[in-house]
Amino acid sequence: MENMFRGTTICAVKKDGQIAIAGDGQVTMSNSIIFKSNAKKVRRLYNNTVVIGFAGSVADAFTLSEKFEAMLNKFSGNLMRSAVELAQTWRSDKGMRQLEALLIVADKNQLLILDGSGDVIEPQDDICAIGSGGNYALAAARALVQNTNYTAKEIAYKSLKIASEICVFTNDNIIVEEV
Repeated sequence: MENMFRGTTICAVKKDGQIAIAGDGQVTMSNSIIFKSNAKKVRRLYNNTVVIGFAGSVADAFTLSEKFEAMLNKFSGNLMRSAVELAQTWRSDKGMRQLEALLIVADKNQLLILDGSGDVIEPQDDICAIGSGGNYALAAARALVQNTNYTAKEIAYKSLKIASEICVFTNDNIIVEEV
């Protein structure tokens, strides 16, 4: 049976030594019903030093975030090492290759995307977005970075707000975490 719970938009911005990750709260069932509007898809891990945001199939996203947290614990919070180890596991484990989710992960120095193919990607221009409204949020974030003096937190929030006005799978119940 196909996983019926999907959705979200996550946007991350690194600017002036700050990294902010914003996510909306909508969970959509079967692409037509808002199942929940206040889900928390941006979380702090590893003694509050790492922030993650996840998008895609809800169960798969939780599975990946738990596996990433285990890697953080194994590698003493080293973000890149944890991401690479998770990616290697993702590629080599038959069950994980079927997971339909993406993660944005950040600590005080780095911002990374972990994609559904087991890739670790450093975003261009220190801006990235994933999920159903990701392209809208990414475009908004790029414009705000280039044309305003807003902080990383303000840009991440405003980008999600703009995406929520365009994407039916994104709402304006926005949570922002900074590292």
